[in-house]
Amino acid sequence: MFHLSDVRYLPEHPDHDPTIDAIADEAFGPGRFARAAERVREMAPHDRSLSFVALFEDEIIGSVRLTPIAIGATPSLMLGPLAVRPTFKNKGAGRALMRLAADAARDKGEGSIILVGDPPYYAPLGYRPLPRGSVLMPGPVDPARLLGLELVDGALEGLSGRVGPRRS
Repeated sequence: MFHLSDVRYLPEHPDHDPTIDAIADEAFGPGRFARAAERVREMAPHDRSLSFVALFEDEIIGSVRLTPIAIGATPSLMLGPLAVRPTFKNKGAGRALMRLAADAARDKGEGSIILVGDPPYYAPLGYRPLPRGSVLMPGPVDPARLLGLELVDGALEGLSGRVGPRRS
């Protein structure tokens, strides 16, 4: 029987990639490659130090990734994919992964995270809709699904521009 307390969370490792890809395929299907968020992930690699897996009985059951981006000239992070195997959905592992990633990003000194997702799922974790037209994704996105989380007070205020790779 599954109990959230039996789940372990670890930083992502390159050996996890095939399983993470399989879980994302299960969750989103082949259409995931056509999404605007995928265009962002093609621009820059995710940060493994801010990306995590959830394990139950030594099997990866979910993962979350954060990718360093810039919105205009402002550094931020893009969350995604967040994916959990169907058997373990709606049991808290996804939310635990989200909290872990946000805490790690905050500890690293990041100011904000954006994502494309369903407001009712992400609002309890502190994500809020971004002002319409303020953040321009590299592809069509329903503006009501473009959400942001402040890791530092005021980090989303006045945030605007095109999403692109972060320049060091």
